[in-house]
Amino acid sequence: MSANESPTGQQPTATYDSAFLRACRREPVPHTPVWFMRQAGRSLPEYRKVREGIPMLESCMRPELVTEITLQPVRRHHVDAAIYFSDIVVPLKAIGVDLDIKPGVGPVVERPIRSRADLAQLRDLTPEDVSYVTEAIGLLTAELGETPLIGFAGAPFTLASYLVEGGPSRTYENAKAMMYGDPQLWADLLDRLADITAAFLKVQIEAGASAVQLFDSWAGALAPADYRRSVLPASSKVFRAVEAYGVPRIHFGVGTGELLGLMGEAGADVVGVDWRVPLDEAARRVGPGKALQGNIDPTVLFATQEAVEAKAREVLDTATGLEGHVFNLGHGVMPSTDPDALTRLVEYVHTQTAR
Repeated sequence: MSANESPTGQQPTATYDSAFLRACRREPVPHTPVWFMRQAGRSLPEYRKVREGIPMLESCMRPELVTEITLQPVRRHHVDAAIYFSDIVVPLKAIGVDLDIKPGVGPVVERPIRSRADLAQLRDLTPEDVSYVTEAIGLLTAELGETPLIGFAGAPFTLASYLVEGGPSRTYENAKAMMYGDPQLWADLLDRLADITAAFLKVQIEAGASAVQLFDSWAGALAPADYRRSVLPASSKVFRAVEAYGVPRIHFGVGTGELLGLMGEAGADVVGVDWRVPLDEAARRVGPGKALQGNIDPTVLFATQEAVEAKAREVLDTATGLEGHVFNLGHGVMPSTDPDALTRLVEYVHTQTAR
């Protein structure tokens, strides 16, 4: 049974009535739930301590370390959900793609995908490839109790952009050249990545994740017509593949104000909104039947407490009347953020929205 199901005649799971899952289902909540993207990460001194000397990809493959890092922000900030500590390239590494995460750079692929022959790098992902994920989530759910765990994966477009470019890019010229110049190869690449991504999410759900988030971090680089034609089919395939589990599915991208309706159309139950679009306007663009997640600017956390609370109040005011709202940043926690600012923000939102 999934964490989002409560079959007749059976007791619901421990997380079923959590504020986070209720908000995702667009049900009444005791308070607006809060969690932060990148809440488990470099902003926490305890994270830096346990990660010291351990490369990023290796740290993602140590179940006990993953468990500790995932739990750190729950203990410190009292957020309403944990997010599984990993990286979007983990499933690619698990199937044998030659890549590494270089400090200060990001994922770097040794042999970028530029031709049909290069697709051979992408075999199917099996649960055995990521057995450490299953083990870590088992450890986590035992510790988290009533606090939901969010699983996650990179969306096909964002993974493709890394694979084709060979690393991070600001312009995506190689990826877009393939998308425009060889649309069949592009479609085949994204379709294969959709299968890998879906398999990775299924492992997390079957191990005990209560919800999943698909990060299409770089989709904001696309025009709506290109997104609909060249990206939407693959993202939709991922969401369809995990629909039967009944867990909430969240879809997030950066700079995606013009794509919000399409991102909801892809099949998400919850659409993440960055800080550029107010939530009431985002709701209009997404349309009915979806919860929204977001969307305070992460840089606001560097301002005074009064300024942070004023901005949080703005977000809460624009969320008035939404079918469901999960409070979050409009992007991830920045590494130099004061952790205490996050703790205070969680307390403020909980206090202001207590029902």
